[in-house]
Amino acid sequence: MVFFLLALVGVITLFSLKYWEIRSGRVVMPEMRTRIDESARYLKGLMLAARVDLAKLSPQVLRIARLLVHEAALLLAALARAGERQAHRLADMVSYKHRFEARKTRSEFLKKVSENKDEEE
Repeated sequence: MVFFLLALVGVITLFSLKYWEIRSGRVVMPEMRTRIDESARYLKGLMLAARVDLAKLSPQVLRIARLLVHEAALLLAALARAGERQAHRLADMVSYKHRFEARKTRSEFLKKVSENKDEEE
């Protein structure tokens, strides 16, 4: 969502700048635009070359690459879960409520809310 909003603001800014340039007859940073255009053309050439190279790869290589990426994602998720468990263990160890166990609430309001929630389900 953040990237979308940033991109939207950027597009609106570019259109506003172009509208202002047309109205005023001035061009903002023409040298920089020339260099950026050249860089964009170079990048487009690289992307076209990469497309040709990727078309030469066999579907088997692409399947293997997808499998490797999938396995790497699963490994990363497992590492994250292990880190989470260790973080909880550490938090439990340093907490003054070591081996904390939840007990029933003494609040009448919370009891009524939980009873109503149970009835709705």
